[in-house]
Amino acid sequence: MKYNNYDIVIVGASNAGGMAAATAIQNSEKVLVIDKMKSAGYLYRDTIASLGSKAQKRAGVKINKTKLLNFLSAFAQDNVDQRLLRIWADHSAEPVDWIEDNILKPRGAYMSATNDAPYKTLINTAFPTGNEVTNKDGSYWEMEYGNWLLEKLQNLGVEFSWQTKLEHLIVKYGRVKGLIVRNEVSKETDVIYAKNVIICTGGYGANEALMQKWNPLGLKTNMYSDSQRDDGSGIIAAIEAGAVKDEQPASIVFNRGAVPVGTNAIDFYKINLTPPNDPGYLWLGSYPFLKVNLNGERFFNESAPYQFDMNSASKQPGYLEVTIWNEKMMSEAVLKQFHTLGCSRLSFPGIFTAEEAQEEVNRRIKDGLVQKADTIEELANKLQLPVGNLKRSITRYNKLANKKQDDDFGKEDYRLYPIESGPYYGAWLGGRLLATLDGLRVNTKMQVLNNLGNAIPGLYAAGNCSGGFFWGSYPDRVPGLTASHAMTFGMLAGRIAANDGKLPNSSHVPPKVHTVKVADDVEASTGASEQ
Repeated sequence: MKYNNYDIVIVGASNAGGMAAATAIQNSEKVLVIDKMKSAGYLYRDTIASLGSKAQKRAGVKINKTKLLNFLSAFAQDNVDQRLLRIWADHSAEPVDWIEDNILKPRGAYMSATNDAPYKTLINTAFPTGNEVTNKDGSYWEMEYGNWLLEKLQNLGVEFSWQTKLEHLIVKYGRVKGLIVRNEVSKETDVIYAKNVIICTGGYGANEALMQKWNPLGLKTNMYSDSQRDDGSGIIAAIEAGAVKDEQPASIVFNRGAVPVGTNAIDFYKINLTPPNDPGYLWLGSYPFLKVNLNGERFFNESAPYQFDMNSASKQPGYLEVTIWNEKMMSEAVLKQFHTLGCSRLSFPGIFTAEEAQEEVNRRIKDGLVQKADTIEELANKLQLPVGNLKRSITRYNKLANKKQDDDFGKEDYRLYPIESGPYYGAWLGGRLLATLDGLRVNTKMQVLNNLGNAIPGLYAAGNCSGGFFWGSYPDRVPGLTASHAMTFGMLAGRIAANDGKLPNSSHVPPKVHTVKVADDVEASTGASEQ
């Protein structure tokens, strides 16, 4: 680090942190971003929600703001701060446009907007919010743009200190004055003073102790955590300094966690890297095929948001479900018929084509996570399901599919497809936790709040470590909302923090370090993880 004091120190170099730096450097001379890892560029998300971006205007996308905000509030049963929803909607286009103008266009890439979000049922209410970071030939996402963004920030004068881990915040007379950090290579600690600190460290999904304390059901229903860096350290550091967090859990979960037949969900929680290359990743898990419980019985409408699927499975034996399909259902024509949204959409801006999805299934067969059989009886035996129950479930499902009317659970007609011939496939499925979303309480200025609802001077938060925006399940029918929440609030935090003024003269007397003891039953590791 060049200095021992800064105008602004940002903890975490990914989506929220990067956008915080982009605005902070416009009004501050000395901006430092610290990150415990060696890099963060690959963490930048490629689908970003907004209302009224330049890309959306080009595509003719118009979204009713009031309808969307009412939907988000209702989806969370009003367990959100509606003022945060409103400020997000008002500013959501800003990071999308900034990225396109300053990062993508100079290299030939661009933003493209998804202009359709069809739905027929209340539970699948959807909005065409997604902006896709698109490569210059328009074939797929531009996976390098995060590195381009970090390079741009360095050129603008932002300083980065990699492998530098947040340990504690420095507090004097109720104001955050800086940080105690540790070098991950030398293990030496250092003190950095700053007028304002912005925490952008992500959630706590990689910390099993915090999951047990704050989201115990999520620890049972999720088989994998795809947020390897999210150790909760930024949240813990802020709590030590007097902050409060959301009291109920929120998370973003995909129903794509294939596990070995016979898995005990209570004992299975693997912390992995970024999908789709993780162990057990099954993209077709998000398709509304027939799904049964471990007794071989259909138990719900499979056409629902990803996390609703896992919520339903949590009320079944073993917290798991089994998805059933056949060879025909992996054809491009049939998969296209399901018309899924977001990253489960067939072909770009979804992750896979039909051919790539079949290749992944073949990999999961080799892993022993997908079972293939010529008959239903053979499939039931391989999946350890009661043969009679599974046959009855498939027979009943085929009857409903052939008449295009789900009298049992109300699935849309275009998402009903009979399973009448082999080869047959099946897999045990649980959740994949992308991130926890319950975080530090903040106001509309992104200032972190104490238990009286007052702002802690000098402390801001953005991204998944900040709360008040999500509750319970993630509304995946608003594509790109998590990334947009992080980037929009990061941009606002950097802008507002920078307007607080400059640091005092560097010769000032160092403040006394003050921390508050964390509860004994929380064995949280300390170290800034990534948004």
